[in-house]
Amino acid sequence: MVLFTKASQAAHARLRALRSRLSVKAEKLRDQLAYINALPQLTLLGLITGILAGLIIVLFRWVIDIPLGLSLPDHGENFEALAASSRFLLPVIGGLVLGLILQRVNKLYHPAGIGHVLDRLQNHQGRMPLGNFINQFGGGALCLLTGQSVGREGPAVHLGAGCGSLLGQWLRLPNNSLRPLAGCGVAAAIAASFNTPMAGVIFAMEVVMMEYTIAGFIPVILAAVAGTTITHLVFGPDITFITPQIVMGNIFELPFMALTGLFVAVFAAAFIRLQALCCKQSLQRPVWLRFLFAGVVTGVLALWFPQIMGVGYDTISASIAGELGLGLLIAIVIAKLIATGVSLGVGMPGGVVGPCLVMGATLGGAVGVIAHILMPGSASDVGFYVILGMGAMMGAVLNAPLAAMMAILELTYNPHIIFPSMLVVVAACLTTRWVFRCDGLFQTLLRIQGKYREPLNPEFGMIHQMLSRSGVRGMMDRHFVRTARQLDQQHAQALLQHHPHWILIEDDIILLHPADLALYLEQHPLTDDTEDARQLDLLELPARRLQLTAVSIEANLYEALQAMNAAQVDAIYVTSADMSSDDIKRTDKIKGIVTREKLENYYRI
Repeated sequence: MVLFTKASQAAHARLRALRSRLSVKAEKLRDQLAYINALPQLTLLGLITGILAGLIIVLFRWVIDIPLGLSLPDHGENFEALAASSRFLLPVIGGLVLGLILQRVNKLYHPAGIGHVLDRLQNHQGRMPLGNFINQFGGGALCLLTGQSVGREGPAVHLGAGCGSLLGQWLRLPNNSLRPLAGCGVAAAIAASFNTPMAGVIFAMEVVMMEYTIAGFIPVILAAVAGTTITHLVFGPDITFITPQIVMGNIFELPFMALTGLFVAVFAAAFIRLQALCCKQSLQRPVWLRFLFAGVVTGVLALWFPQIMGVGYDTISASIAGELGLGLLIAIVIAKLIATGVSLGVGMPGGVVGPCLVMGATLGGAVGVIAHILMPGSASDVGFYVILGMGAMMGAVLNAPLAAMMAILELTYNPHIIFPSMLVVVAACLTTRWVFRCDGLFQTLLRIQGKYREPLNPEFGMIHQMLSRSGVRGMMDRHFVRTARQLDQQHAQALLQHHPHWILIEDDIILLHPADLALYLEQHPLTDDTEDARQLDLLELPARRLQLTAVSIEANLYEALQAMNAAQVDAIYVTSADMSSDDIKRTDKIKGIVTREKLENYYRI
């Protein structure tokens, strides 16, 4: 028994020592990541994020594909084979069930999708809640299993970004690391969903992070490679849409293709406006009622046009193959626009990228049919117009032309599409933005919800980006001493012997520069004449004192600047990450000091 006790004590001692070493290494990692040049550490974390995102996307696809593959005839997207009653009841019951479930969930956890990711990155330093992550996984899967007119890529983006953000929060990394890790998760998720690594990178940088930097690109690229690798291992390397290597039939088609972009812009603007209208009207409605309404709209339209149900990639393939007639193509575009606009507008946790591709494909197919009527024998293949429409609709709705062109290139592996696609996508994006006055879909919806921050002026925008990439850990001055407001001259002399950079007056949390105290002591040397001569009030000395406000050690430098401006002070004190409102003035939790002067010198260099 004694030997067992000693062995147990030794094991506990080794475990404590191991925990201590891991804690030291973790703290060192957090300090390293606070600097803007922490590329190796961020790259490694980006790789881990990419693996996690790839795995969660594989699981998400299995949760959807396996039940649909077992319940639908022939393949998992064949909603067209269902009876009319099933096509109506499935989305209606699915919408009601999902609404009743979310009715019992805290409203804070309802937002989901790409818009939610943009909100968290823009307004919350990339901190994404676990509750929204769970809602997106379960709610998104239920939407697709019940045939709602939504896509799986929006949920994938949320889940990928959540993997990066939650990993950073679990490791208690500084906030400046959460945003790039979320971007890594987005790239890996898009790459894993579409099998398009380059499109994942461009989408993450253009739509989500909205910046292009070397430090940002490298971790995101590696994360996309990880996501694609996992997809290849599980689902194989097949591309999503197999198309013949069709080429543009005639250079004189370019004006007609530009006109295609204008047609796409009309539908893109209508789609954005419909979602905005539904979002406005549904903000104060019960969740179950909103989702039931969306399910009824989808169910009614699916009675005549079942092609709108689910992801709809089979409809895209049929459009590329030229199997759908002109009337049906136009009808599918309109029905899909209405069903998806209503469903996503009322807040269903589905995606918008897939529906954009379906609408673009059917609209492009319709234009292709018209082109063959007007230019028989010389017009490009209908499938060529289908691909152009897909890229144009995605670019116009998301306000992401480069990501759209890259996605279409990788989805089809057709290099001949690049040249005309550039013209069509630009025409669609310009017309949507400048003629119809529509911003990107996500900016529009976030503005309605009161979550959109208007663009900063160029100079301050650069400062914002620069400060957001570094944490207060990397700038805080740890060389300070604490003291009470009242002290005798002997203790004051002892404080200065430590050669501190700052003196923190604990009673009022005010900073005093040591040089001012040293000057006072030099001018008033210690004497034995009176007892009063031995006492000092540090707030009565002739010196410049700095008021402080608190920020967490996880904050980035932009948060520090915001805190100073909000409190109208010239310095901050950095506290432990686990600080509560009751602990905010506990000086034993103060880790360092950052002054406005030091912060301004950082971004003026």
